[in-house]
Amino acid sequence: MARAIITLTTDFGGGSHYVAAMKGAILGIHPEVTIVDLTHEVWPQDVRSAAWILAATAGEFPPGTIHVAVVDPGVGTERAIVVAEIDGQRFVAPDNGLLGLVATRGQVERLHRVTQPQYWRGDVSATFHGRDVMGPVAAHLSLGVDVASLGPAHDGLVALGWTQPHCAGRSISGEIVFVDTFGNLISNIDRGTLAAVPRDAVPTVTCGEAADIDFVTTYADRANDTPVALVGSSGYLEVAVVGGDASRSLDAGVGTTIALRW
Repeated sequence: MARAIITLTTDFGGGSHYVAAMKGAILGIHPEVTIVDLTHEVWPQDVRSAAWILAATAGEFPPGTIHVAVVDPGVGTERAIVVAEIDGQRFVAPDNGLLGLVATRGQVERLHRVTQPQYWRGDVSATFHGRDVMGPVAAHLSLGVDVASLGPAHDGLVALGWTQPHCAGRSISGEIVFVDTFGNLISNIDRGTLAAVPRDAVPTVTCGEAADIDFVTTYADRANDTPVALVGSSGYLEVAVVGGDASRSLDAGVGTTIALRW
């Protein structure tokens, strides 16, 4: 039998002792589990970016993987903590929008609110539910505890209002939804939407104030410091600056408009 996998996505920071404390809480319950860090570098309290990272990454893991996401500005309040089964993967997170995007891209099979304290640490801090509730719940799941044992069914997930790309005539418009660590500007225009572009067309891209950006296959198709547009590894249209940082060079970020024309 394959070893259970738990992934962690937080805004704690890579050098934070909070990451180690959370791992310790998990390993104290299931010492043999494999823990994978998706990222701990989410901008503090940036739920939207964390939601995008989860949606872009979770599907790369084997079925049954447990994903714990702790970007939780409402920690200690009445906001729900939930466990969801989506496309064969399991997620433990506050219900604050973190799971909204992955849920729209997949099939929510089961959704329960976490309410049963026998699966938590004995002394729960009001400010660290990642260590005291979500981490232990994930560890118990990895040992075979059923989702339904963790609490009652939950009605639905909080959504953050993600916009959809728009096609009109010979153009597709959208917006930047994520900026990666290289400064690449990733849009909400996916490969399926781009199928509307004729094969013999030579499209160009406008991103904010930057116009006539060449559509290329890979970054090295143009010289350094040149803005380019391409379909990145996530399957979405992105704008980059070869050898540079597009977010800085183009003064663009999340919410910046983007359009492809041919």
